[in-house]
This record gives sequence, structure tokens and C-alpha cells, in this order.
Amino acid sequence: MAVTFKALYATETDGKSSVAFRDLTEAELPPGEVVVDVAYSGLNYKDGLALNGNRGKVMRKFPMVPGIDLAGTVRQSQSPEFKAGDAVVATGWGLSETAWGGYTQRARLKAEWLVRLPAGLDPKRAMAIGTAGFTAMLSVMALEDSGVRPGDKPVLVTGAAGGVGSVAVALLAHKGFKVAAATGRAETHDYLRGLGASEFVARADLHKVGRPLESERWTGAVDTVGSQTLAMVLAQTARHGAVAACGLAGGSDLPTTVLPFILRGVNLLGIDSVFCPVPRRRAAWARLGSDLPKDKLDAMTTVVPFARLLALAQDILQGKVRGRTVVDVNG
Repeated sequence: MAVTFKALYATETDGKSSVAFRDLTEAELPPGEVVVDVAYSGLNYKDGLALNGNRGKVMRKFPMVPGIDLAGTVRQSQSPEFKAGDAVVATGWGLSETAWGGYTQRARLKAEWLVRLPAGLDPKRAMAIGTAGFTAMLSVMALEDSGVRPGDKPVLVTGAAGGVGSVAVALLAHKGFKVAAATGRAETHDYLRGLGASEFVARADLHKVGRPLESERWTGAVDTVGSQTLAMVLAQTARHGAVAACGLAGGSDLPTTVLPFILRGVNLLGIDSVFCPVPRRRAAWARLGSDLPKDKLDAMTTVVPFARLLALAQDILQGKVRGRTVVDVNG
């Protein structure tokens, strides 16, 4: 009898998706060069959309194993890049969209989708970082590449208590930046202060229509919200500053003008964590291994068993999840 393992399995009937735990065999896994014993996955906003009626049409093929990231140990490999026992992480590359993702105890993946974990990171901490933390690191790297440096004005992080925002606050503070945290939850201020935030902005103060150019407040920003919030952030960014746009929790529109770009030279930096090129992907994970304080990472992390995933997937869409949620697929 074939050995089975547990996975969250999504199907679609008459245009409606549903998910349920199911036992699978390795023969049912999609093709790929590397089989991974998955230890942990993560819960991201995008996962919440997929697991709650597939809002936003995250999953585009069925049947599907959702979960946009995973970490574990190589079980077997047909690629010279990896060998049995290697600790690896996978994020992006269409996982949970067109390729089976991380809500499973075993996965078969293309070798190019995997990154060997750097020193200082194990699979649990890799998923404490996850897609959200990886996106935050790409955002910080983009700001650095654009010339943003620590100075008199702070860097703003919107959606600061969320997964991307929490890691961005910790990374920026560790690199010597003054960090302003924008959040709609005053009860998270102590948590964010512990990660390195030195001032706070009410979410409502950013989510409003303002002038095309406002007073210069930020040397740069990491924006996870989009829409009117991003428009206001751009209007408040100082001359020759930059804003890394990496999320759309507030909407996908952008009601702004060209004035921040042509009168102040502000740079709007798009962050694509899904199809990030392999060399930059490896560089980002190396930086996460060295630049993200482990005590701060642990402070923002909650580990939950596989069985609680569906309930928490509703909470993350309602803004009730703080920091990073790691899913123990074997727990």
C-alpha cells in the first residue's frame, strides 16, 4: 500500500471553489526534480484570499494544493543543485496559483523554485519570514538601490503590524533607519515599538484625499496598502526619495498625479516577489539570514497546527492577525 500524507486540497465545481484536508500519495504530486518533506508553511494575505472562496481568483488551476510558500528538507533530488537532507525554502513561482503549494506534508517542485537556506535559518524561521518577509527584504533592497539612506526623516511602513510590515520595520530599524509605523490598531504600538518603530501614524490620516504634493515627511516608504494610502504617501515623500509598492490591502487603484515624480523626483518602485530572478532571490535570503534580528523575528511569530489554518485564514482578511503566522503542517 502506498504511503500517504496530508494535504489541503482545493477543487472547483460550477465556478465555486472548496477546500478540505485529504490524504495524498507521492504518485499524485505534480512533476518536478526535487521532492521535499515539508515542515512548515505560512499564512499570508494572499492565502486568506485563496482559502475564502478564492477571492481575487488566486487559484487559477484545479485541483490545487494552496499555500504560497513552504520550507522543509529535500527527500530526493534529480537536480545537481540539491541533495537529500538540504534545508530549502520556496516562495512565489505561481505556488497556489498555477502550481501546487505549501499546505501539504510533501511536495515535488522544480529545482529553480528552491533556495537553500542560509546559515542561521532553519525551516521554522524561514516560514516565520516567508513570502511576507521575503517581500519586505526585496522592498528594503529596492530602497537602498534607489539611494535611500538613514537620515533626519524617517522611512514609513504602512500596514506595519501585518506580515510584510512587521519584517520591514525590523529590517529598517536594524539598518539604522528611523521608522514610522502606520497602523489602524493602536494596541499594536508596543509590539511595533519592540520591532524598532520610533513613531506612529494613524491609518486614517493616510487614507484620505489630499493635495498632489503635501509636506515632505518621509525619506522613503514601504507600502503594503495601495490605493489612496499610496497616493498620500507619494505626496508626502521627500525630494529624491523612493516608495516601494508591494501590496494592495486597501485596493489596486492609484488615484495620484505625476507631480511627486516630476517635481520632487520621487521614485515608485514595484516589488514582484513571485517571479523575482534567482540571483536576487538568493541575495535576499542571504540578507534575511544576516540582517533580520532573530529575537525580533521570534517576537512577531506565532506557530499554529495545520488544523487551525482555515479559521485563521478568515482572520487575516479581517486584519485580526498580527505579525507572522507559521503553519506546522505536521502538527
